[in-house]
Amino acid sequence: MPTIAIFFGIIVRMWHDDHPPPHIHVEYQGFEAVDHIQGADRD
Repeated sequence: MPTIAIFFGIIVRMWHDDHPPPHIHVEYQGFEAVDHIQGADRD
């Protein structure tokens, strides 16, 4: 999965053609969170 940013040990990743809704994956010290991007449409 492509990495968008790494800061203070936090890794932010996003696939350009992943399943809807648009979202990012965030990893930190073995934990993972998925955050949906509001207002982003995929047609």
